[in-house]
Amino acid sequence: MLESFIDRLQGVATHSDLDDAILSLSREMNVEHVVYHSVSSKGEQYAVTTYKPVWVDQYLGNDYARIDPVVQACLRRFHPIDWKRLNWSGKSAQQFMHEAIDSGVGNQGFSVPIRGPSGQFALFTVSGNEKDDLWAKYTAEFSRPLILASHYINQKALEIELGSDQAEIARLSPRETDALTMLALGHSRAQAANSLSISEHTLRVYIESARFKLAAMNTTHAVARAINQGLLSI
Repeated sequence: MLESFIDRLQGVATHSDLDDAILSLSREMNVEHVVYHSVSSKGEQYAVTTYKPVWVDQYLGNDYARIDPVVQACLRRFHPIDWKRLNWSGKSAQQFMHEAIDSGVGNQGFSVPIRGPSGQFALFTVSGNEKDDLWAKYTAEFSRPLILASHYINQKALEIELGSDQAEIARLSPRETDALTMLALGHSRAQAANSLSISEHTLRVYIESARFKLAAMNTTHAVARAINQGLLSI
Protein backbone atom coordinates (compact mmCIF):
# COMPACT_ATOMS: atom_id res chain seq x y z
CA MET A 1 0.00 0.00 0.00
CA LEU A 2 2.62 2.56 1.09
CA GLU A 3 4.99 1.34 -1.61
CA SER A 4 2.45 2.01 -4.36
CA PHE A 5 1.78 5.49 -2.97
CA ILE A 6 5.50 6.30 -2.89
CA ASP A 7 5.84 5.03 -6.45
CA ARG A 8 2.99 7.31 -7.49
CA LEU A 9 4.68 10.29 -5.81
CA GLN A 10 7.78 9.77 -7.94
CA GLY A 11 5.79 10.80 -11.02
CA VAL A 12 4.25 13.89 -9.41
CA ALA A 13 5.46 17.16 -10.91
CA THR A 14 2.78 19.74 -10.07
CA HIS A 15 0.64 20.74 -7.11
CA SER A 16 -2.41 19.47 -8.98
CA ASP A 17 -0.85 16.02 -9.30
CA LEU A 18 0.16 16.14 -5.63
CA ASP A 19 -3.41 17.08 -4.67
CA ASP A 20 -4.71 13.94 -6.39
CA ALA A 21 -2.05 11.73 -4.78
CA ILE A 22 -2.76 13.04 -1.26
CA LEU A 23 -6.53 12.76 -1.63
CA SER A 24 -6.14 9.15 -2.78
CA LEU A 25 -4.70 8.33 0.63
CA SER A 26 -8.13 8.50 2.25
CA ARG A 27 -9.02 5.35 0.33
CA GLU A 28 -5.65 3.65 0.58
CA MET A 29 -5.35 4.31 4.33
CA ASN A 30 -9.02 3.49 4.92
CA VAL A 31 -9.78 6.77 6.68
CA GLU A 32 -12.47 9.39 6.15
CA HIS A 33 -10.37 12.55 5.92
CA VAL A 34 -6.81 13.46 4.92
CA VAL A 35 -5.22 16.91 5.28
CA TYR A 36 -1.79 18.24 4.33
CA HIS A 37 -0.98 21.89 5.07
CA SER A 38 2.42 23.54 4.80
CA VAL A 39 3.70 27.04 5.50
CA SER A 40 7.03 28.04 3.98
CA SER A 41 9.62 30.23 5.68
CA LYS A 42 8.19 33.12 3.60
CA GLY A 43 4.67 32.49 4.86
CA GLU A 44 3.46 30.93 1.60
CA GLN A 45 0.83 28.26 2.17
CA TYR A 46 -0.20 25.10 0.36
CA ALA A 47 -3.08 22.94 1.55
CA VAL A 48 -4.98 19.86 0.44
CA THR A 49 -7.98 18.58 2.37
CA THR A 50 -11.03 16.36 2.10
CA TYR A 51 -12.93 18.52 4.60
CA LYS A 52 -16.07 20.27 3.41
CA PRO A 53 -15.34 23.69 1.85
CA VAL A 54 -17.80 25.34 4.24
CA TRP A 55 -15.75 24.11 7.22
CA VAL A 56 -12.49 25.25 5.62
CA ASP A 57 -13.97 28.73 5.07
CA GLN A 58 -15.31 28.80 8.64
CA TYR A 59 -11.94 27.70 10.05
CA LEU A 60 -9.97 30.30 8.10
CA GLY A 61 -12.53 33.07 8.55
CA ASN A 62 -12.49 32.66 12.34
CA ASP A 63 -8.73 32.12 12.48
CA TYR A 64 -9.32 28.92 14.43
CA ALA A 65 -5.64 28.00 14.26
CA ARG A 66 -5.21 30.31 17.28
CA ILE A 67 -7.34 28.06 19.47
CA ASP A 68 -7.12 24.70 17.71
CA PRO A 69 -5.46 22.39 20.30
CA VAL A 70 -4.10 20.19 17.50
CA VAL A 71 -2.28 23.00 15.71
CA GLN A 72 -1.00 24.51 18.95
CA ALA A 73 0.31 21.14 20.16
CA CYS A 74 1.99 20.36 16.84
CA LEU A 75 3.76 23.73 16.86
CA ARG A 76 5.39 22.74 20.16
CA ARG A 77 6.07 19.06 19.58
CA PHE A 78 7.93 16.79 17.21
CA HIS A 79 6.08 13.50 17.62
CA PRO A 80 2.68 12.49 16.14
CA ILE A 81 -0.36 13.43 18.19
CA ASP A 82 -3.58 11.53 18.82
CA TRP A 83 -6.28 14.16 19.28
CA LYS A 84 -7.93 12.38 22.21
CA ARG A 85 -4.75 12.81 24.26
CA LEU A 86 -4.89 16.60 24.05
CA ASN A 87 -6.51 18.95 26.57
CA TRP A 88 -9.98 19.89 25.29
CA SER A 89 -11.30 21.13 28.65
CA GLY A 90 -11.23 24.85 27.86
CA LYS A 91 -14.46 26.54 26.82
CA SER A 92 -13.11 27.75 23.47
CA ALA A 93 -11.55 24.36 22.72
CA GLN A 94 -14.79 22.54 23.49
CA GLN A 95 -16.83 24.90 21.33
CA PHE A 96 -14.32 24.49 18.52
CA MET A 97 -14.46 20.69 18.85
CA HIS A 98 -18.27 20.62 18.67
CA GLU A 99 -18.27 22.85 15.57
CA ALA A 100 -15.64 20.65 13.91
CA ILE A 101 -17.57 17.44 14.63
CA ASP A 102 -20.83 19.03 13.41
CA SER A 103 -19.00 19.96 10.19
CA GLY A 104 -17.95 16.35 9.58
CA VAL A 105 -14.31 16.54 10.64
CA GLY A 106 -14.71 13.50 12.87
CA ASN A 107 -14.32 12.72 16.56
CA GLN A 108 -10.91 11.08 16.12
CA GLY A 109 -7.69 12.35 14.59
CA PHE A 110 -3.98 11.67 14.20
CA SER A 111 -1.63 14.51 13.23
CA VAL A 112 2.04 14.49 12.27
CA PRO A 113 4.03 17.75 12.66
CA ILE A 114 6.80 18.17 10.07
CA ARG A 115 9.69 20.64 10.13
CA GLY A 116 11.39 21.46 6.84
CA PRO A 117 14.40 23.55 5.81
CA SER A 118 14.61 27.28 6.52
CA GLY A 119 11.71 27.30 8.95
CA GLN A 120 9.11 25.45 6.86
CA PHE A 121 6.34 23.87 8.93
CA ALA A 122 3.80 21.33 7.75
CA LEU A 123 1.03 19.27 9.26
CA PHE A 124 -0.33 15.95 7.99
CA THR A 125 -3.60 14.73 9.49
CA VAL A 126 -6.06 11.88 9.14
CA SER A 127 -9.42 11.97 10.92
CA GLY A 128 -12.77 10.25 11.04
CA ASN A 129 -15.61 8.95 13.15
CA GLU A 130 -14.68 5.83 15.10
CA LYS A 131 -15.13 4.39 18.56
CA ASP A 132 -12.10 4.76 20.78
CA ASP A 133 -11.14 1.07 20.65
CA LEU A 134 -11.37 0.90 16.85
CA TRP A 135 -9.35 4.10 16.47
CA ALA A 136 -6.68 2.76 18.82
CA LYS A 137 -6.42 -0.35 16.61
CA TYR A 138 -6.27 1.81 13.49
CA THR A 139 -3.46 4.03 14.76
CA ALA A 140 -1.54 1.02 16.04
CA GLU A 141 -1.67 -0.50 12.57
CA PHE A 142 -1.22 2.59 10.43
CA SER A 143 0.85 5.03 12.51
CA ARG A 144 4.16 4.08 10.88
CA PRO A 145 2.82 4.20 7.27
CA LEU A 146 1.13 7.53 8.03
CA ILE A 147 4.33 9.04 9.43
CA LEU A 148 6.34 7.83 6.43
CA ALA A 149 3.69 9.03 3.98
CA SER A 150 3.65 12.48 5.60
CA HIS A 151 7.38 12.94 5.14
CA TYR A 152 7.34 11.68 1.53
CA ILE A 153 4.51 14.13 0.81
CA ASN A 154 6.42 16.99 2.39
CA GLN A 155 9.56 16.07 0.49
CA LYS A 156 7.63 16.15 -2.79
CA ALA A 157 5.93 19.45 -1.87
CA LEU A 158 9.36 21.00 -1.23
CA GLU A 159 10.66 19.62 -4.50
CA ILE A 160 7.78 21.24 -6.39
CA GLU A 161 8.23 24.53 -4.53
CA LEU A 162 12.02 24.77 -4.63
CA GLY A 163 12.88 22.69 -7.68
CA SER A 164 14.80 20.30 -5.43
CA ASP A 165 14.31 18.52 -2.15
CA GLN A 166 18.01 18.73 -1.34
CA ALA A 167 19.25 20.93 1.49
CA GLU A 168 22.73 21.48 2.83
CA ILE A 169 23.30 19.06 5.70
CA ALA A 170 25.15 20.16 8.80
CA ARG A 171 27.78 17.89 10.35
CA LEU A 172 27.33 17.34 14.06
CA SER A 173 29.77 15.63 16.39
CA PRO A 174 28.61 12.45 18.16
CA ARG A 175 28.22 14.35 21.44
CA GLU A 176 26.26 17.17 19.77
CA THR A 177 23.98 14.54 18.24
CA ASP A 178 23.55 12.83 21.62
CA ALA A 179 22.67 16.12 23.32
CA LEU A 180 19.99 17.05 20.78
CA THR A 181 18.61 13.51 20.78
CA MET A 182 18.06 13.63 24.53
CA LEU A 183 16.17 16.92 24.18
CA ALA A 184 14.14 15.60 21.24
CA LEU A 185 13.04 12.68 23.42
CA GLY A 186 11.65 15.11 25.97
CA HIS A 187 14.39 14.97 28.60
CA SER A 188 15.20 18.09 30.61
CA ARG A 189 18.74 19.41 30.45
CA ALA A 190 19.47 17.93 33.86
CA GLN A 191 18.15 14.54 32.78
CA ALA A 192 20.07 14.70 29.50
CA ALA A 193 23.33 15.59 31.25
CA ASN A 194 22.85 12.77 33.71
CA SER A 195 22.10 10.24 30.94
CA LEU A 196 25.23 11.31 29.06
CA SER A 197 27.34 11.40 32.26
CA ILE A 198 28.40 14.99 31.70
CA SER A 199 27.79 18.27 33.52
CA GLU A 200 24.97 20.61 32.51
CA HIS A 201 27.60 23.18 31.56
CA THR A 202 29.23 20.72 29.13
CA LEU A 203 25.79 19.79 27.77
CA ARG A 204 25.10 23.47 27.15
CA VAL A 205 28.35 23.77 25.19
CA TYR A 206 27.35 20.87 22.93
CA ILE A 207 23.85 22.30 22.40
CA GLU A 208 25.12 25.77 21.55
CA SER A 209 27.71 24.33 19.17
CA ALA A 210 25.02 22.29 17.41
CA ARG A 211 22.71 25.29 17.27
CA PHE A 212 25.44 27.36 15.59
CA LYS A 213 26.15 24.62 13.01
CA LEU A 214 22.44 24.29 12.22
CA ALA A 215 21.95 28.08 11.99
CA ALA A 216 19.06 27.70 14.43
CA MET A 217 17.41 30.56 16.30
CA ASN A 218 17.09 28.59 19.53
CA THR A 219 17.38 25.07 20.94
CA THR A 220 13.89 24.01 19.82
CA HIS A 221 14.68 25.21 16.30
CA ALA A 222 17.98 23.30 16.40
CA VAL A 223 16.22 20.06 17.35
CA ALA A 224 13.65 20.56 14.60
CA ARG A 225 16.33 21.18 11.97
CA ALA A 226 18.36 18.19 13.10
CA ILE A 227 15.31 15.92 12.87
CA ASN A 228 14.39 17.27 9.43
CA GLN A 229 17.93 16.67 8.13
CA GLY A 230 17.94 13.11 9.40
CA LEU A 231 20.67 13.76 11.95
CA LEU A 232 18.77 12.30 14.90
CA SER A 233 17.44 8.78 15.36
CA ILE A 234 14.40 8.97 17.65
